Amino acid sequence: MAVKSPLFQQRRAGVLLHPTSLPCSESYLHGNHQKAFGTLGKDAYYFIDLIAEAGLTIWQMLPTGPTQADMSPYQSISAHAGNPDLISLDWLLEKGWIKTTDVQQVGEHGLSHARQQGAFSFYQFLKTQDGLSTRHIFENFCSQQQYWLDDFALFCALRHEFNGGSWITWPENIRLRNADALTKARTDLKAKIDVIVFEQFCFFSQWNALKNYANQKGVYLFGDIPIFVGHDSADVWAQPHYFQLDEQGNPLTVAGVPPDYFSETGQHWGNPHYDWAAMKADGFQWWLARLRTQLHLFDLIRIDHFRGFEAYWEIPGNTHDARTGKWVKAPGESFLTACFDAYPELPLVAENLGVITEEVEQLRNQFQLPGMLVLQFAFDGNTNNPHLPHNHTTNDVIYSGTHDNDTTLGWYATLAEKDRAQLQAYCFNSHDAMPWLLIELALSSVGRMAIIPMQDFLELDGGHRMNMPGTTDKNWVWTFSWDQVEPTLAERIRQLLRTYHRLC
Repeated sequence: MAVKSPLFQQRRAGVLLHPTSLPCSESYLHGNHQKAFGTLGKDAYYFIDLIAEAGLTIWQMLPTGPTQADMSPYQSISAHAGNPDLISLDWLLEKGWIKTTDVQQVGEHGLSHARQQGAFSFYQFLKTQDGLSTRHIFENFCSQQQYWLDDFALFCALRHEFNGGSWITWPENIRLRNADALTKARTDLKAKIDVIVFEQFCFFSQWNALKNYANQKGVYLFGDIPIFVGHDSADVWAQPHYFQLDEQGNPLTVAGVPPDYFSETGQHWGNPHYDWAAMKADGFQWWLARLRTQLHLFDLIRIDHFRGFEAYWEIPGNTHDARTGKWVKAPGESFLTACFDAYPELPLVAENLGVITEEVEQLRNQFQLPGMLVLQFAFDGNTNNPHLPHNHTTNDVIYSGTHDNDTTLGWYATLAEKDRAQLQAYCFNSHDAMPWLLIELALSSVGRMAIIPMQDFLELDGGHRMNMPGTTDKNWVWTFSWDQVEPTLAERIRQLLRTYHRLC
């Protein structure tokens, strides 16, 4: 049976910020005007210092896998790999793994080319006496991660070879994973495969160093697992028998949700649905392997779209209209039992937002999983609304908003006058300005964990939101800058945490 994470044994608070939203002060930016996103470099360490000074002990982020062109963390090409765009080249320079001339490639040729040049330098470094200890670490990494790394590296190399085309468009012998064809491909594409393996080694090396630093500062990393994986992913290509696909590899059914708060017409995500019977037949080994990777990266894990483990919205693969879908039962109890049998202290949080039924909550409570409550959903005039603070429980994670919500300032600006009046009355007619009024409401909740998006701490308006569900324009690209951080911010947060007994 599930054992609740020790992070829920006392009151604490954290911040929601994806690493790509960090400022970026990498050396390659000097004199380079291209748009830059956050990395696992020094700005990530500065951020940990900031939140530790503020007394925050949780850093929650979105999925950290490699993304496709739309940059959505929820449509990754791998359930295991790290996003190479998060790699800090300056960190690699300091280690002596790459050369200054490699970093100089960024301005003219871009990050991908620079990493490619860096890979050549790295493999040369491994042959030197100075690189001997790194070579042993690298070899151990390749051995320990072989359960996903080999297929992922080959998939990416093939994807590049076939000009970025989806794997269902590849030659049949490659698409169907003919053993001789794959052996030949590994030989022919070795140089590209070596680059991809290098990138993953760099990502995991930097991640481990950052996580160790955070934990030493009393900060714990809170990750996010999308319930589904992208169709054009290494996972679906390598193990198609776990997914509902036709003979050509096209999805028979795809994931999404019916009309809800975020979209009047529902959402068509396009991820292929699992063949749950096939997964159950071998004890959910695919999922256990996925959790193994995430447990290495994070101290706490959110399962996105948890309701899909009780029943999922099944949309026919040949339509883009989410309203044509239907609910289909999933083997949630047997799945979670297998997960907790394998990992008795699995630190899961259930994302239980949207169309939630009594059966979904029964499944969550059966395994004692904390759920999510969002204050922006609370003020609809219904006193039984579970998001209202008087209905919270200690087993809830309380948010002012999430990455799918507007910022609190943006939300408040569009709030109907009657809803504003209800909010004001609920907060004892407080004259505190937004967003701090909602931040305090979250921190004062009985829920043992409260998470505030960084945009709210920075008092940013709706022009700074991370994602607008149901749209594809300008999502996932927001970053903050250090000059937006007031010198008194850490102390202001710390005082509130002290008031509401959330200093650990």
